[in-house]
Amino acid sequence: MSADITAGPLDLLLTGATVLTGETTGTIVEDAAIGIRDGRIVHLAPASKPFPSAKVTRALPGRLVTPGFINAHLHAVLVMVRGVAADLGFAPSYTPGIPKGTDATPEEARALARLGAVEALLSGSTLVCDHFVHADATLDAIAELGLRVHAGWRVHDVDFARVANGEWSFDAAIGDDLLRRTLDLHDRWHGANGGRIQVQMAAHAPDTCSPAFLRTIAGEAAARNMRVNTHLAQSRVEVERVKASTGLSPAELLDEVGLLNDRLLATHCLYVSDTDIARLAASGAHAVHVPKCNAASGRLAPTPALKAAGVNLALCTDTQHGDMVEAMRWALATARIQQGGVTADWQPADVFRMATLGGAKAVGMADDIGTLAVGKKADLVVFDTRRPHLRPLVNPLGTLVHTGQGRDVEMVLVDGETLVEDGRPVRADLDRICIEADQAARALWARARA
Repeated sequence: MSADITAGPLDLLLTGATVLTGETTGTIVEDAAIGIRDGRIVHLAPASKPFPSAKVTRALPGRLVTPGFINAHLHAVLVMVRGVAADLGFAPSYTPGIPKGTDATPEEARALARLGAVEALLSGSTLVCDHFVHADATLDAIAELGLRVHAGWRVHDVDFARVANGEWSFDAAIGDDLLRRTLDLHDRWHGANGGRIQVQMAAHAPDTCSPAFLRTIAGEAAARNMRVNTHLAQSRVEVERVKASTGLSPAELLDEVGLLNDRLLATHCLYVSDTDIARLAASGAHAVHVPKCNAASGRLAPTPALKAAGVNLALCTDTQHGDMVEAMRWALATARIQQGGVTADWQPADVFRMATLGGAKAVGMADDIGTLAVGKKADLVVFDTRRPHLRPLVNPLGTLVHTGQGRDVEMVLVDGETLVEDGRPVRADLDRICIEADQAARALWARARA
């Protein structure tokens, strides 16, 4: 399809690449021409067909172009526990002796968040949902990189200083303060940077938010039509505590307080029953899968059952890394392990959809991103497939999912703006980001050990 050639020259024309559109029809376009004007795709067809003139043309033979990935749940600051969290068996916030986000100064959080976000960007994520403490400082730091950021303060009314010692104590003042910070962040940032920034309500979990506070969160989010991004059934401890205090499962509790709806992004969903899954499907809530982090701790989310029930599945990397290509591979493998083999229900196209259109639906932007099509925003990723592990490219999608890596990314565009060129961020000094984040993490660990 193509825009009117008389509308003026394209801002950018990409030629010669193989395109995975993510659309039901025209999924693969060989030797494609992609025309971009005013931040949107206005032409996408084989290069053999006529296309408008362009101000800038880039020839990309031997490359693979995909929609930008939507990393639907990320804690960029938690790069500080990289190489450690995977072997704890539980989240750092619940574990004594491990640096917490609350231990970081705003400057340290900013440095760490930039590292986590730039890693995600360099691996092909054009949108990240990032939630943690110091969101006011980290949102600004991430936004400077140019990618889409859907951010929020980590909201809870449990006293996390006591949780690591196994004590669940709720304090309304904690919840009121964090909720106020979230709403202030929404008033200041929502819709900023040409719409690239949105603010979500990051309700931490059903066991760290009291039922009364969850109802308040639901009301405030509904009043502003905010997406709510939460951890759901991420541990047996959560399920047991919610059951003991309310008599409900975490999913039932979210339903009762008014949070289980099509604006909910429910991350993990490890310990959900068949009844919970049916409830999620009926509500239109989205399940955000964390395949590598969960599998590394010996746990598998029931994604085959969630998919069979009709729950929209999105994908994320959470804390350990920012590589959505690797996440796709783990999502496929862990689903097949549960099914006991290779089936038609779990193929590379299914996990690719989770990383792209599934994530776009979860954040409410499927009309604009998630696939490559005329009229949609020009959020796209260019992979260099001239590398040995990506040859021969008999099946581009299968090869990307099974042997691709985030560091194969050569270019990343958001709204048609080039944010990554030759594998390096355009808007930031990568070396400086790495040095400053390393210094921040070392300072945090030194304080924790002391």
